[in-house]
Amino acid sequence: MIKPEQRQQVHKYLLIELAIKSLQVDYPKVEQFKMKKVFLLLMDSLLKDLRQEYFELKRQLSQQSIRVVGWTTVDEYFSDVQIATAGEDVVLRYANQALKTKVEELIIRYLRRE
Repeated sequence: MIKPEQRQQVHKYLLIELAIKSLQVDYPKVEQFKMKKVFLLLMDSLLKDLRQEYFELKRQLSQQSIRVVGWTTVDEYFSDVQIATAGEDVVLRYANQALKTKVEELIIRYLRRE
């Protein structure tokens, strides 16, 4: 069984993972900008911060015997995330559009820190 505070940790972990993946996909496109030095510096700093938090959350979850096993796309609107815990496996269903919105909000929060 996964406790509510653990579920929040998993949720944050998933959002950070998606943010990192999205930024990595966009990175080559930013390299084509006229002012690429400015944007690449910003993206590098953002990725560094996100990766630090990602590995810290992954470590915390691992200490609680919680790990993300995999993502499964249900359809164009929903995805399932399989979580392995010490007691049992849990499947969490997420709306894809909600994930996208939350990832955007997360990235904006990180950018405003600087």
